[in-house]
Amino acid sequence: MERRRRDPIALNARAKLAAIAFATLLLALLSAGQARAEFTVCNQTLDVVNLAVGQKVDDADQTDGWWTIGANQCVNVIREELTNRYIYIYATDVFGHAILAGSTDMCIERRRFSIRGITECWQRGHIAAKFLEVDTLEQVRWTFFLTGSAP
Repeated sequence: MERRRRDPIALNARAKLAAIAFATLLLALLSAGQARAEFTVCNQTLDVVNLAVGQKVDDADQTDGWWTIGANQCVNVIREELTNRYIYIYATDVFGHAILAGSTDMCIERRRFSIRGITECWQRGHIAAKFLEVDTLEQVRWTFFLTGSAP
């Protein structure tokens, strides 16, 4: 029986390819196991909504807007790990009518905005709005579901 000689260069190349494939698979599995921390809002209504968000940023209250969320769609409005237990949201329909019953006064604008501070909105040229407080229970990731259409 004649024994076939194996090419050492071909074996070395196959070993490198196998190692690269294994490393890629391992990296993909490890990445899939890590949940991205974020605050997501899902619109389960039949209407398009516009959303503003309030939270503490560097020990100051801040509001940001607007995110437009289509019917039955979700949007990640805070993409980094949640550090605040309470997040505040304000949602309107396409006519600008509030669709959440909130009780926390914060500031908004008609166009895209980022506002530091939540007091004296009118005096500072902003619009006062009542935001809904969402208790995230100190989780690093939270999803809020919009289900109603009237405050």
